[in-house]
Amino acid sequence: MIPETVDALVARLAEFDTAVEVGVGRRTTVAAALADSGTDVVATDLRDRTVPEPVRFVRDDLTDPDPSVYADADVIYGLNLPPELHRPALAVAREAGAEFLFTTLGTDQPLVPVERATLPAETLFTARGRRE
Repeated sequence: MIPETVDALVARLAEFDTAVEVGVGRRTTVAAALADSGTDVVATDLRDRTVPEPVRFVRDDLTDPDPSVYADADVIYGLNLPPELHRPALAVAREAGAEFLFTTLGTDQPLVPVERATLPAETLFTARGRRE
């Protein structure tokens, strides 16, 4: 991910006090930069992953989530989130009363209703997760 994209994502996500990145994989740059900006960040994945301090890692499956992982989140976000996880991630965000933001890989289109924001070399999708 180019630095300008990371900066734009962090600037948008830093509006929130607590964040959960779903499916972090080996891409920890955004989570680390977001934590450095003062946001409390938890990263999740199906497999154990190493994340930099002060990011906290929790192993979790979005298709069978542990609600306690997401309960205090203001925003849940995913980077290069595959389409099959759009609906489960939105459901988790709604349950937590959190916003849900994500990017997709390549030409994948979102499978949930979204608002689009253009970032450098990326599109950020926002699906309102908060319960009204």
